[in-house]
Amino acid sequence: MPKMKTHRGTAKRVKVTGTGKYVVKHSGKSHILTKKTRKRKNKMKKDGVLLDVYKKHMISLLPYGVGR
Repeated sequence: MPKMKTHRGTAKRVKVTGTGKYVVKHSGKSHILTKKTRKRKNKMKKDGVLLDVYKKHMISLLPYGVGR
């Protein structure tokens, strides 16, 4: 059976932690920032962790991710 291909777009945006969680950056922090509150922009600074609901989908996109 041939090797599975990694989805390159996902690989550039999602990192897999050692415990198997998927870490992503929040969207919406690049422009049109004047209408967003300081609290909202500060929350976007932190990396987000994907919910377990998306784990099955992420495994198919990143078959050779570290912490499956």
